Amino acid sequence: MRTRRLSAGTRGARTAAAAALTALALTALALTAPTASASADDAAAARPGHAAAQRIMDRAVADGGVPGITAELRDARDPRAHWTGTAGVADTTTGRERRPQDRFRIGSTTKTFTATLLLQLVAEHRLTLDDPVTTWIPEVPAGVTVRRLLDHTSGIPDYVTDPVIVSRSVGLPFLEHRFDGYRPEELVRIALSHPPLFAPGTSWSYSNTNYVLAGMIIERVTGKPLADVVAERISRPLGLTATYLPRADDPRIRGPHGRHYSKLMLTTPDAGVHDVTELNPSWGWAAGGIVSTTGDLDRFFGALLGGRLLPPAQQEAMLTMLTTRNWIPGTAYGLGVSSIRLACGTTVWGMGGAINGSWTYTYGTRDGRRMLSVNVNGDWNDPIATFTDLLQAEFCAPAPTP
Repeated sequence: MRTRRLSAGTRGARTAAAAALTALALTALALTAPTASASADDAAAARPGHAAAQRIMDRAVADGGVPGITAELRDARDPRAHWTGTAGVADTTTGRERRPQDRFRIGSTTKTFTATLLLQLVAEHRLTLDDPVTTWIPEVPAGVTVRRLLDHTSGIPDYVTDPVIVSRSVGLPFLEHRFDGYRPEELVRIALSHPPLFAPGTSWSYSNTNYVLAGMIIERVTGKPLADVVAERISRPLGLTATYLPRADDPRIRGPHGRHYSKLMLTTPDAGVHDVTELNPSWGWAAGGIVSTTGDLDRFFGALLGGRLLPPAQQEAMLTMLTTRNWIPGTAYGLGVSSIRLACGTTVWGMGGAINGSWTYTYGTRDGRRMLSVNVNGDWNDPIATFTDLLQAEFCAPAPTP
């Protein structure tokens, strides 16, 4: 792994902070510093029986107020270590518990799928990471390359921070606009109506626009809808039967699923909880639109980090991480993949994502052989601390005795 250093501009930081306040919570996931509160005793107890992890999940529901949480651990070295755990409910009306097979919206974890597809096309010599984006989308500023989309150094603003988008996304207006549809070209036009955050390649700022542009390039290179490319190149080959990119006109989650709950990004004590399971996913698309399960995410990241989806050169490019000042302590970003350095010194690799009513984390070992996926079906009381506690419990304890 190589590491490059960039400093995040204050303007990019302001943009990121604004995005975290919107109901378009894709950016929010990537803007919260991980913390750790699991004790060493909890961590040691977790590896053999996962008791500490279960206690963390129970506490997230009882004290943190999330409706429900589900987690799944897969270990290719020891199938007996496979574990699933749940707490809380999938449906607050019926009281049904969460189930491992329940599907959910994965938010920005979609970016890892998009980056993987582009890197596969690079491996096939259908484009290069240094190609100018203007080759496919002429209106993009000069100097923006494919690589600068994937590692967020393009300087292109995030459409989720546009004032009109924000006005439709926070509070009760979201309920009026949740079924609005957006074409990728429209999202790009919204973003490009604002000045660049910085010259391409000179700083770093998380932007969903980068991945909408990446999805557009995939469609123009392959001549196929992005949803079909996801299915043909990732879901079907890996047997991810629950993973798909919804059509823009399909607001449902297909197959078994719980409900997704939101306080519409309101933080006042009287903020109500709303069921937002059905919505038009087109505003997320290549940046945050995919539906999956904890098991499918474990398998996808296990295959990706294990080198089964990309040749070595593209794998190295994906995992060449940017370290930044004024961003997330202990976290670095590559091409659609991030890494977190836990309090115990262990580094885990993967991605996380948030979207209305759903937060997701998938991280594991660098070789992908041990992966943990977690999801909560509520978008308030930032669950990042809970997610990180679970990572501490599962990746910081001593290895079990064979």
